[in-house]
Amino acid sequence: MLITARTKPTHFESQLKAFIGDTPDWIADHWLSILVAIGIAVGIALFLHTLRSWGMRLCRNSDGNGANWYTIFGRTISRTNNFFIVMTAIRLVVNVAETPPLLDKTITFLFTIAVTFQVAIWIREVIFGLIEHRTRGDSPSESLASAVGIIRLLISIALFAIALVMVLGNVGVNVTGLIAGLGVGGIAIGLAAQGIFGDLIAALSILFTRPFRVGDNIKFDQTSGTVAEIGLKSTRVRSFDGEMHIISNRQLLDKELQNLTDRTRIRLPFKIGVAYETPPEKLEKLHDIFKEIVEANGATAVRNGFSGFGDSSIDYELIAEVATGSWDVGHPTRDRILIGIVRRLADEGISIPYPTQTTYTAAPDGRIIMPYPEVTPVMRVDKEDGER
Repeated sequence: MLITARTKPTHFESQLKAFIGDTPDWIADHWLSILVAIGIAVGIALFLHTLRSWGMRLCRNSDGNGANWYTIFGRTISRTNNFFIVMTAIRLVVNVAETPPLLDKTITFLFTIAVTFQVAIWIREVIFGLIEHRTRGDSPSESLASAVGIIRLLISIALFAIALVMVLGNVGVNVTGLIAGLGVGGIAIGLAAQGIFGDLIAALSILFTRPFRVGDNIKFDQTSGTVAEIGLKSTRVRSFDGEMHIISNRQLLDKELQNLTDRTRIRLPFKIGVAYETPPEKLEKLHDIFKEIVEANGATAVRNGFSGFGDSSIDYELIAEVATGSWDVGHPTRDRILIGIVRRLADEGISIPYPTQTTYTAAPDGRIIMPYPEVTPVMRVDKEDGER
């Protein structure tokens, strides 16, 4: 005789059998409420679909204008998925239909999953939109574009990992150990690759804050040149002498850096010395003379005056400012001003002395010996009459 053992049904099986048994009675008792709830749910779903379609149209209307705020908002709304729309509509009408407890718990669980992952998708789209908005108009290198792609992937993994942990926590799973393990693993990876991540973050900082772009002329430490490429780990700068300098991205941000492309004015300094023998009335005219020369060449004299007494001359300081950031204009202007100064001082009879030194030697009796030989007068002989 074969005897089979009957296992005790689980709590879930008991609830499922009770739900199946009570469903006909629930439908019969609340059919009107169920129909009203279905109508409201359909209306909510249609509204959410319309909102998503409006977001798609907003994206299409903004095509060609870059990633502006309207595009970011429209793209975020257009990423609303159908599962979220359906579960939102159902969750908002469960109280109207007076659903059984098991069905209510199931709807709440599915709604939690839908909301968690949908919020992760929305946050991801906002972050991606901000990245695109900050990089609008730039032409990053292939390696930097790859870095942005890696950041997008890391953001997606992080957001969906958080969403998964939140869902497991709502289900009742103990996620404390999982969170601790993820934290320790993240710290270990960060310490092992801190150099790579440091240069990567520096590259993204250069991309977002835009201290310079490809093609800009910069001056860093002892290096001056044109930015040739912004890479994942380093930036290549072509110096004005032709050499290619490869500089770490972290090093670029750690020290002072000058962007010469963004300047709007160039100052041209001139150090001029005039002879001490120059009459005072002519010294007084120097201010107007130099100002006239500078303004005749399209510049402005921002400093125009004497600076002191030098060893061999009275020193004069002139600083001309040109309203341009290009040395293609600055260099010719400086040359014209310099030539104009030399020509005008020559016309005025004002000499520009160079450093000279005269040495006088004394004899033992104190008599000064001339530094050059004395010229003995030569008697002229008249050839005709022989007279001297």
